[in-house]
Amino acid sequence: MSEQPVLPPWIRRGETIGLFCPAGPVRDPQQLRAGIRRIQDMGFAVKISGPVEPIEGYLAAGDAERAANFHRLWSDDEVRAILAIRGGFGCLRMVEMLDWELVRRHPKWLVGFSDVTVLLQGCLDRANLVAVHGPVAASLARSDEASQAALFALLTGCFDDRIKPQGVEVLRGGQGKGRLLGGNLTTLVHLLATPWDATWEGAILLMEDTNEPLYRLDRMLTQLALAGKLRHLAGLILGEFDTGADALVNLRLQEALWERVLELAGPSFPIWGGFPVGHGQRNLALPLGMEVIMDSSAGILRLLPASVGVAR
Repeated sequence: MSEQPVLPPWIRRGETIGLFCPAGPVRDPQQLRAGIRRIQDMGFAVKISGPVEPIEGYLAAGDAERAANFHRLWSDDEVRAILAIRGGFGCLRMVEMLDWELVRRHPKWLVGFSDVTVLLQGCLDRANLVAVHGPVAASLARSDEASQAALFALLTGCFDDRIKPQGVEVLRGGQGKGRLLGGNLTTLVHLLATPWDATWEGAILLMEDTNEPLYRLDRMLTQLALAGKLRHLAGLILGEFDTGADALVNLRLQEALWERVLELAGPSFPIWGGFPVGHGQRNLALPLGMEVIMDSSAGILRLLPASVGVAR
């Protein structure tokens, strides 16, 4: 990424947010309806592209159809931001079908997490656009109040550039400054050795995952380390990791994971654990591609809007 990333235009109340399934199908229509109501309650219109009914299988539609739904929303001048309905698996299958020049020419906000990490990284690497790691439509209503507020504040340009969440553990102190990159750990590992693999040198890397046992998390982190990806970071932020089990099991998993990360990571940058991003209720919206500062002494993640351009 040689160019300065660009912020899409802020959206305003009354404008339209597009929704589509880039990967897996809707599993809980009630949660989707609740998410749509939340978007509308915040003052935005909603436009859906593609099927959203529950179906069997792990894809919402064929690869070409999901890509067409993406293009339809991105070409629509009424749509100012696009929110994935859910993750799952499937973004990797269609990423080469997407018209990234279209994305570059018509800058909009893309929001999602989990498997949508593929598309967020594509926006940044191929279209030079800042993208949002944050709740999807199906998780929005069950996200906590802070996560909902952070998403709409970021999309409208009314966000606080100093984030000081509760419960963050400073695993290694210090201060780091770099572009915020990353997302879902499993997805990031699957991008290794592909054209969609990103350069992380000098970056603040964000990682989270869910329903992965410790041995698989260890294996993925070890692969990243052996590939040299954890050596020259400016900072590392670990979000929430869980097994879907009870709180005590998750706590033990988290502590073992933190210990392994400290063994694998390069020696000269700060590392935080328990940052509120992930598959649970806490999933603060963060702008991938914007420079940030990790201030361990104050426990503050500071966003630097001046580090990115503004779309015209």
